[in-house]
Amino acid sequence: MPAVAGVDSSTQACKVVVCDADTGEVLREGRESHPDGTEVDPRHWWSALQQATDDLLDGVAAISVAAQQHGMVALDEAGAVVRPALLWNDTRSAGAARELIDELGGPKAWADAVGLVPVASFTVTKLRWVATHEPEVAARVARVLLPHDWLTWRLAGAGGEPTTDRGDASGTGYWSAAEGRYRTDLLERAFGGAVEVPRVAGPAEPVGAVADVTVGATGAIVAAGTGDNMAAALGLGVESGDVVVSLGTSGTVFAVAEVPSADATGLVAGFADATGRFLPLVCTLNAGRVLSSTAAMLGTDLTGLDRLALQAAPGAGGLVLLPYLDGERTPDLPDANGSLMGMTRDAMTPSNLARASVEGMLCGLADGVDALVEQGVPVRRVLLIGGAAQSAAVRMVAPMVLGVPVVVPNPGEYVAHGAARQAAWALSGEPTPPPWPTPAATAGADTTDPTAADVSQGRDVRAAYAQWRDFVHGSREVRR
Repeated sequence: MPAVAGVDSSTQACKVVVCDADTGEVLREGRESHPDGTEVDPRHWWSALQQATDDLLDGVAAISVAAQQHGMVALDEAGAVVRPALLWNDTRSAGAARELIDELGGPKAWADAVGLVPVASFTVTKLRWVATHEPEVAARVARVLLPHDWLTWRLAGAGGEPTTDRGDASGTGYWSAAEGRYRTDLLERAFGGAVEVPRVAGPAEPVGAVADVTVGATGAIVAAGTGDNMAAALGLGVESGDVVVSLGTSGTVFAVAEVPSADATGLVAGFADATGRFLPLVCTLNAGRVLSSTAAMLGTDLTGLDRLALQAAPGAGGLVLLPYLDGERTPDLPDANGSLMGMTRDAMTPSNLARASVEGMLCGLADGVDALVEQGVPVRRVLLIGGAAQSAAVRMVAPMVLGVPVVVPNPGEYVAHGAARQAAWALSGEPTPPPWPTPAATAGADTTDPTAADVSQGRDVRAAYAQWRDFVHGSREVRR
């Protein structure tokens, strides 16, 4: 009975699952935390992977790494890291994003070229920021990798050719999912010169063998790996009509598609997935932390926030929270702060504030679902995942705000599970991924269909949110 391992190197932690290659059954798991921040020395990721896999990989025949998208790992000629990696949630390159958009001729030119419009999250903007603000560092950069690329390279001994995959490459801003190729002209435009990039491997392609004895499983197949959202889609077995809403540190809304997207508004990023298809995606910077921050403000914990939010009526007495606590990516407001609108003496209660935090977070993601629909994505149901999906208040409010059936699968490490499924695919040599059970269809998955009253109340909540969102977004645009 062969075993395979999947790694999820996320913003907050390294999580590892070992699964049966045939059935997908999780056999054992490991975890180790990452340091907080918007820039991190990649060696912390490697140390966490070593610790998370300690005594875990006996009998593992293949391994795959999925990791946070967009992070810029800059290496010199000898392969050494030249500065801490700038992560997806580092917004200092917002000005660089605006420069690049203008230089190429506007948002549509970028959407046509690479399926996305630059924002501070994307790697291409980080390259411009380093070239502008750290020219002495830029002069040392010979190669740029993404977090999953670098970890995959380290697993295989850091002596061979670095590789990436379609999914993660499509989030850089210099690889076209529609054309299946790097746009080195855009990379050189951003950085001011040429820099090496990893080879793009096929979805099920083995790219090496484990060579570093510190993680175990020496000689095991190393699969191509992918970005975290692509791995989650693979782990969930997402099909047409499924839209995933993930409530982690960030919020993401994505679906699989047979054709690439090119949204000139910049709301939808036209990514590739981990199977050869496409993954249109909307991302917000603020999701689960909106709830934890509101709970701290109210002097309670997440359980207490749930209790308070469930006591309030839909609409939170008129309170509307625009949850831009760390700036925002969608809408593109990197310098924004959160705003609490609609304050009256009657509305200012702990329960209404708790409810407004839940509704505000979900309204931002509902806007993401609408943006996917505008790109032709069918929405039959929403799969709600991530830490905040376990909140009772979130589960109650989500069908109302989203207006479609909401399925909450059993809790699981879906990114790591998707990476393990990719490892099993590379091990099998088959043309399609192994048919592991779909988490949304397993016993214990919770499904809630919105009632007509829910849909009506949800429209009112979203209308109030949209009014204040447009007001704040418009005022920010005027100030720019």
